[in-house]
Amino acid sequence: MSNDEAQIRSLVDTWQAATKAGDVDTVLSLMSDDVVFLVPGREPMNKAEFEKLSRVPVGATRPQFDSKSEIQEIQIAGDMAYLWSKLAVSVTPPGAEHAIERAGHTLTIFRRIDGKWLLARDANLLSPVPRPTE
Repeated sequence: MSNDEAQIRSLVDTWQAATKAGDVDTVLSLMSDDVVFLVPGREPMNKAEFEKLSRVPVGATRPQFDSKSEIQEIQIAGDMAYLWSKLAVSVTPPGAEHAIERAGHTLTIFRRIDGKWLLARDANLLSPVPRPTE
C-alpha cells in the first residue's frame, strides 16, 4: 500500500471516529473549502450547509452515529484520488427507540492540498435499510 493510499484510508477512519464522537471541527478539517456532497433527493450541499446540519445547539442532545465503511477501491493520479466504498450508517435521534439505518455505495474524490489529502466531492447512494418487523 502506498503512503498516499494509507493517508486516504486514515482520513476515512478519522472521519468515522470524529462523526461518532460528535467532533464536527475535525470532520470539517478533512474536507476542502469547495467540497460538494451529492445526496439523493436534495440539492448538492457545500461545506457551510454541512456544518450547519452537523452542529447541535448548546444544551441539546446530539444524535448517536455509527458507521462501517468497506473500501472497495482507491485510485490515485497525482494530486487527485477517488475511492468507492460500501457504507452503512446508523443514526439514533435523541429519545428514539430505533436507529435510522442507511446503506449503499459512495464515490468520493480527494484532492491533495498543501500536501494533505482532503475530501473534495462525495456522491452518496445510501438508501434506507428496512427494519425487521417485530
